[in-house]
Amino acid sequence: MTAIKDLARDWIDRHRDTLSAWHRTIWEYAEPAWREYRSAEWFFDQLRRSGFSVEAGSGGLPTAFAAEWSNGPGPTVATYAEYDAVPGNCQAAATTRGPRTGLSEFAPGHTDPHSALGIGALAGILATQHAMQAANVTGTLRFFGEPAEKVQGSKLVHGLRGYYDGIDAMISYHPFYMLPLCNTTRWDTHCGAYSSRIYSFICDTPETWGAAASDSPIAASHSAARAPGANVALFTMYSLSKATLESMLAHTGGWSLNEAILTAGQATADNLPAHLAQINYAWRAPDVRMADSILDVLDRNADHAGATAHCRVVKRWVSRTRPGVANHVLAELTYRNLAAVGAPSYGPEAIKLAQEIQKNLGLTPMARPFLPACEQLLEPKVAEARLREQMPAWQTNWTSDDYVEMTWYTPTVRLYIARPVLTVPPGYAGYPAWVANALGGLAPCIDPTIHVAGKTIATTLLDLLTQPATVAAARAEFAERTGGTRFIAPLLPRDFAPPLDYRWPEYVTTPRGTDWWIPASADLETITRNERS
Repeated sequence: MTAIKDLARDWIDRHRDTLSAWHRTIWEYAEPAWREYRSAEWFFDQLRRSGFSVEAGSGGLPTAFAAEWSNGPGPTVATYAEYDAVPGNCQAAATTRGPRTGLSEFAPGHTDPHSALGIGALAGILATQHAMQAANVTGTLRFFGEPAEKVQGSKLVHGLRGYYDGIDAMISYHPFYMLPLCNTTRWDTHCGAYSSRIYSFICDTPETWGAAASDSPIAASHSAARAPGANVALFTMYSLSKATLESMLAHTGGWSLNEAILTAGQATADNLPAHLAQINYAWRAPDVRMADSILDVLDRNADHAGATAHCRVVKRWVSRTRPGVANHVLAELTYRNLAAVGAPSYGPEAIKLAQEIQKNLGLTPMARPFLPACEQLLEPKVAEARLREQMPAWQTNWTSDDYVEMTWYTPTVRLYIARPVLTVPPGYAGYPAWVANALGGLAPCIDPTIHVAGKTIATTLLDLLTQPATVAAARAEFAERTGGTRFIAPLLPRDFAPPLDYRWPEYVTTPRGTDWWIPASADLETITRNERS
């Protein structure tokens, strides 16, 4: 088996430069949730050239895909790519703060970075394919394109549509984003429940708010129909939810609530009541019961806000996921392969770039600037014990990510590989967000993440393809953990339609050219000339 795994590892070593170039392509595209058109097309083309059959737009999601390649009968194993970026995080691959060339700082950037997630997983699946062909290993590979992870928008749809049916095991990989989950696999405490809902306030009939003035010099609908309108409803909802936040749930369990005001295009100020206003709430909780308690309060707040401002309310789900299910068989297997590959390590070029960042921030450059945990392995049970120190004994899940939906359809492992993070000097408040974003685009710093992820994924997939007893054990554990009273049914109907048609941020093309939806404008930019230099 070592010789077969060597085939996969050698493939990645021989394609280091190619993988680096691929990553930079996706990193530069930096397209946000549900609008990852160029990124998805790039993956479509690459997989088809590699011999995979590819269904573009799988599950009715224009920027999703489902790819498959088979080398004969055997297990079906899978992994996936993500490639969405985050608005407001545009950063050049540089050692100083500044957006990518020609873009506003309000454009998207890869924060986690999903660019390394997607290319690391692709490296793993293509290296596995190569080893299967060279050593005549039989079985089927599936590879999914999962857009809109930042709003947890695709995996629940793929699951509801049956795309994960018939898979024997799934590898879910993510670059490390918080300690202690670095260079390890998740053991018991997987991600919890996530909910996201858009509340739209619509003022359909402002003229019915009150009687018009009989002596109005202009049309009553223009000057006398003084309905509060949709903006008032939105800010009533916003204020009411802030005021009731402490009453939604007890202060325990690490739950959180965030909101985003969606721009509906009504940019002309006039003495007319706003017709449409939208706010998106997203909340994370350890379990469904807690998530539903928050939902009850938000729904009531929306109804009252709408009534107060003479608006009707439309409620639209973005996402609603179940807590994740552990699988110790796969966690142990994957970690053994990670240990055989080793943690990422940073060479002289990466260290020099990190030191330049520190120097440009006015810090004394460190001899070893990267966080030590990034270059160390951590046993899953040790990571679990450290994680549990941060939460009450009753809490079974923590944070959120939509991979949890996969765990209800097939045995799934959650793998974390270090992404480059710098050590914080004593007394320093912490690095600004652009530093981590920049490190995700600097090849000497991010490439080790991709190589380790690809090798770990490939060698784990090869184990699953050649060890039927391991697959059987993983599936038996899956059946035990999801069966009987433990089973939680999907929280949205099978025909759930995600809100693709809503006003999500995106790149746009007009007679002015291609630009981010918030154009670059000198009076909006907050980065000074000194910070750019």
